[in-house]
Amino acid sequence: MSVFTQQNFKFLGNNTDKQSVSFQLINNLIVIPLEINGHQLSFILDTGVSRTILFNLSSQDSVGLNDIERILIRGLGSGEPVEALRSKNNTFRVKSITSSNEELYVILKDAFDISAKMGTTIHGIIGYDLLKDVVVKINYNNKRIDFYNPKTYNKPICRKCESFPLQFYRNKPYIDTYIQLNSSSSKMIPVKLLIDTGGSDAIWLFEGTKEELQTPKKFFRDVIGEGFSGTIYGNRSRIQKITIGEFEIEEPTVSFLDSSSTFNARQFKERNGSIGGAILKRFKVWIDYPNKRIVLKKNSSLKAGFYYNMSGLHIVYDGQELIKEKAVTKFTNNYNSNNQTNSNNVISFANTYFYRFKSKYKIDKVVGNSPAFKVGLKVGDVIKRINGKAAHEYHLNEIIDMFHTKPGKKIRIEVERAGIKLKFEFKLEQRI
Repeated sequence: MSVFTQQNFKFLGNNTDKQSVSFQLINNLIVIPLEINGHQLSFILDTGVSRTILFNLSSQDSVGLNDIERILIRGLGSGEPVEALRSKNNTFRVKSITSSNEELYVILKDAFDISAKMGTTIHGIIGYDLLKDVVVKINYNNKRIDFYNPKTYNKPICRKCESFPLQFYRNKPYIDTYIQLNSSSSKMIPVKLLIDTGGSDAIWLFEGTKEELQTPKKFFRDVIGEGFSGTIYGNRSRIQKITIGEFEIEEPTVSFLDSSSTFNARQFKERNGSIGGAILKRFKVWIDYPNKRIVLKKNSSLKAGFYYNMSGLHIVYDGQELIKEKAVTKFTNNYNSNNQTNSNNVISFANTYFYRFKSKYKIDKVVGNSPAFKVGLKVGDVIKRINGKAAHEYHLNEIIDMFHTKPGKKIRIEVERAGIKLKFEFKLEQRI
């Protein structure tokens, strides 16, 4: 029986049972197209949010907002609440799935600038408002989401699928799992974790929510993420394994967060942390809010290793800069002065130059005692080249992925600092 009686999003058009949408997967986060009041925008699909939030709106993207009032929003991070607008009676559309009575929260000052951190324009995040009215199947391998009408949806039948009940608190889904902290103890600790498609890490654990949940001896302090109320810091480490039903995932990375960064998230006293995209992407995932369940089917990456940013560099998109490029034009002289064919063709080249705007990246944070920190890279350095390739030839996600590869990989990086170009070299270092 459905636990949500109000149906806001409706399936329109000829196909009222299913709609398929391609998505971008950036740093383990799902980015889908969402139309608001007739304007096409890009939103993160985030099971960890109960409200639809718009935080990056330029004059070119402006949408008409209805029934506005000012409020304050507090999120993860230790900073102050942020000012926002609450707007009602907006029309949302994902392909032919539409609702005309949606509430929207608009952040007036986008302090953490997620678009810069992801290297592409992200306008906001959506979760419960859409998911409460649909069943979704997320295929991380082919980057497609199927949205099903819960009135006509049939539960998938497959031998390798496993279904789990979800518990909801403030419109966010939680699952019961078990973790083994270290190899010296075989004890499996029961934990309740938020299913968080909007988190790029594997696991977050909240220190002190259970007596056993303390940072292991081997860890380092790291930037874990960004929230509306500031940067989120934690102790990055690794645990022996996590089990989700019959699925065993060995040696995942984990971030232990203290109470100062997670005060708001700890209002649900039973919560012990989160499961993020680094684990969820190892499955085909069915999320069924109306019937309070999640179905998982492992894919080929279930047993793959877990890595993290082993450089210590947090790089962000920093707008565009003019780049001078050379174009070589080739001329062939096929004729002599008597307009007769010349068997000794002369080929000449003319070099011309043109300028194009290209992506610019800079260092936003450097983790203390990391490989990048040790060689002297600093916040504000503008990235010019990485491993012999111009920085603008990379997408930011490619740079981030490079820092998550196997330890020992050599990184050669050229930066510009106060008008001077400097070269550095270091190796990715596994500290946990």
